[in-house]
Amino acid sequence: MPLTSLNAQQRSDDLRDMAEHPVDVLVIGGGITGAGIALDAATRGLSTAIIDAQDWAQGTSSRSSKLVHGGLRYLQQLNFALVAEALKERDLLMHRIAPHLVKPIQFMYPLVHKGWERPFVATGIGMYDALAHVGAKGESMPLQRHLSAQGVRRTFPSLKDDAAVGAIVYWDGRVDDARLTLDLVRTAQRYGALAANRAAARKLVRDETGRVVGALVEDITTGETREVRAKAVISAAGVWTEPVQDLAESKTGLKVLASKGIHIVVPKERLSGTTGLILQTEKSVLFIIPWDDYWVIGTTDTPYERDLVTPTANAADVEYVLEHANAVLRDPLTVDDVIGTWAGLRPLVQPGTKGEETPSTKISREHSVVESAPGLFAIAGGKLTTYRVMAKDAVDAALGKKAAKKLPSITDEVALLGAQGWSGLMNQAEHLSRRTGVDQVVIERLLNRYGDETLEMLDAVAEHPELGEPVEGAPRYLAVEIHRAATHEGALDLEDVICRRTHLNYDQRDGGLGAAPAIARIMGEVLGWDEAEQARQVELYTQLHEAERAALRETDENSAQQLRAGAGDPYPRRG
Repeated sequence: MPLTSLNAQQRSDDLRDMAEHPVDVLVIGGGITGAGIALDAATRGLSTAIIDAQDWAQGTSSRSSKLVHGGLRYLQQLNFALVAEALKERDLLMHRIAPHLVKPIQFMYPLVHKGWERPFVATGIGMYDALAHVGAKGESMPLQRHLSAQGVRRTFPSLKDDAAVGAIVYWDGRVDDARLTLDLVRTAQRYGALAANRAAARKLVRDETGRVVGALVEDITTGETREVRAKAVISAAGVWTEPVQDLAESKTGLKVLASKGIHIVVPKERLSGTTGLILQTEKSVLFIIPWDDYWVIGTTDTPYERDLVTPTANAADVEYVLEHANAVLRDPLTVDDVIGTWAGLRPLVQPGTKGEETPSTKISREHSVVESAPGLFAIAGGKLTTYRVMAKDAVDAALGKKAAKKLPSITDEVALLGAQGWSGLMNQAEHLSRRTGVDQVVIERLLNRYGDETLEMLDAVAEHPELGEPVEGAPRYLAVEIHRAATHEGALDLEDVICRRTHLNYDQRDGGLGAAPAIARIMGEVLGWDEAEQARQVELYTQLHEAERAALRETDENSAQQLRAGAGDPYPRRG
């Protein structure tokens, strides 16, 4: 088995190994932060294990705005240090760590006031550009560009004539958040980390002094529980931070506020424009983000106190997003234009004492690391872009200052799997197409999802030509991608592939239902599913999809949540 394969057998082996051999660091949480911690610890030479009660990135880290950015609104808050830190990380991701996944994207900031607004906004974006260029590792992105009202109409014809008197265009980055998380886990595994999704910490183990020295870990798929021992346990559980701290019966630690953000997806042809848009709202900002075949529009920011596993978009959420987008669009979008949605929860660290109410939009996105109990370290807050800094700080805290100085973080120099040979292969895309007979457009799309690992996939297609066929019901994906999700990327269930290894749940109007039987059949060949299990997997995903669609018809959060909670869950033992 290749060292970098996540699959059912590897998962079983790793759960056994982490129980039989104590590790230096046990990471609880397989989102972007936990994955970053696992890679940071492993590349320092620490024996490392990472677990998640759900699939990799199933929580917040597959439900973000999918942007790698400094955060223009933090400049408005005069938080220059946070912006500079994030822009440095954006540069590292785009040019060194994950260039196959993180892509430059243009945004247009419409100006609505003549005279004073242009120099005011230009100064802010100019500072943004300057901070991005300071210490940049790679070729920096272009500086801001100014547009007249006529230039705005040429650049984004779908904008109302009276929506802008001009605009400023600037650059940021976008990313497939779930795949970035997955590549972090797989790269950590390459450096020796043990990894298991669908594995939940049910209890924290203490020694005779009261120090946390590990966890009782349940294999969600079987119900079997094992004790995993570790010198330090790091919780990167996001909105589950407090429940994990409660396992240690800790009276101190982080307090985390969950804030729900939803996004909608509309077809590419529905809007005409060559850039993204960033719009000011009464609460925050609204992004209209171009992707290959669709536009993503979001987000919302509402306090959330319901089921942390199954946040869902409802009619009121969608109406809010449409209302703010339509304020500037020539041809208003309707609910019928929406082909997909997703909802995620931001883990925001609460200031002050327990019970003190603070609006979520007023809480800083800077992260916090604390030792919640002896041996248990918790990290929360931050943003996707700065996951690497968060990981470094968490491992530093777990090691202590003296040990951290001897074993410093090196992840700013570590390219993720797929990144190393990506640029050269992109230059060779035409030759690869001629050599393999695979269309160049398909080659480039694979390279921008799998990087230089595309070569392995093309070899598999050469050996098994049926893997080169488009998936029935989802022609933008090849069978080899589904096959690889089960052999190399840790997918255990149909939902894992439709919702995180691909984007079928939101980039197709049917949510991937039409492709579900074909995907289940391909996965079944790897995972040993008989026809009955394939049918069960399709039925479970159908339940999930129908529940989310039903929730979209509800305006009340409670009603929407009741429809969504538990629907399609393959493992009802989950606690």
